[in-house]
Amino acid sequence: MRRRRQKLPKLASETKSPFSLLALRALAFVVACLGLVWAVPNLAASAVSDDFRDLDARLLQFDVLKPSSAIRILRDAESNTLSVCDTHAQRALLLMEMPLAEIALRSGGAKDFDLHLNTIESRSRQVLGCAPRDSLVWLLLFGIEIEHGNLGSHAFDLLEMSYETSPNEGWIGVRRTVVAVPVLLAAPEPVQQMILSEFERLVRNRMVENPARAYSTASAPVRALLQSRIDKLDAKSRKLFSDTLAGFDRL
Repeated sequence: MRRRRQKLPKLASETKSPFSLLALRALAFVVACLGLVWAVPNLAASAVSDDFRDLDARLLQFDVLKPSSAIRILRDAESNTLSVCDTHAQRALLLMEMPLAEIALRSGGAKDFDLHLNTIESRSRQVLGCAPRDSLVWLLLFGIEIEHGNLGSHAFDLLEMSYETSPNEGWIGVRRTVVAVPVLLAAPEPVQQMILSEFERLVRNRMVENPARAYSTASAPVRALLQSRIDKLDAKSRKLFSDTLAGFDRL
């Protein structure tokens, strides 16, 4: 196995890849764009770690903030001294900023998009300096690499680190599969097997919505690889997956 590098690689290029828009939208979707919209009226400039701990927990459960609330909290955080090692606070800020980057991208706000992306990258590196086994942050950095058009080996090292630091947790797996499946064919063979195994495991554990969503938008060659894993499952798992996929087709 390749020796693990604890130092993060530099971004390789500013050139957009064919996967960049899809990957960013998928990443924004899975980290923060599901669930009911809610506001946080009591989180202000005097926010403490416990407030962010609660916010982090809710965002990880796919609750989302109104953009105006997210912007306000991010601005408040800038005026407060938050420790870069307060993992809950820093991760909550990351989870709020990703959908803001996606909004800027969709609206054509290139300057705002670049600012958000730079902030996300900088904050992610700081978090990993204190919590090098935070699998979600490794995944975010992989998404940023894709956005910059980098599908080289060091980009997939980031994804591999996300798998290795959290190989069996469903909360990260349901996010990771939507980000990883679109670039499955570009991944090195060991990482391909990680992507396929997690896809199969999620469906076997009845966590089918995001795997089905990834399958529904995949190319024919990718679908064939995913289908080979679906075919290994028990009849109940296959039916649940098929029913979920059919639900997307009716939308």
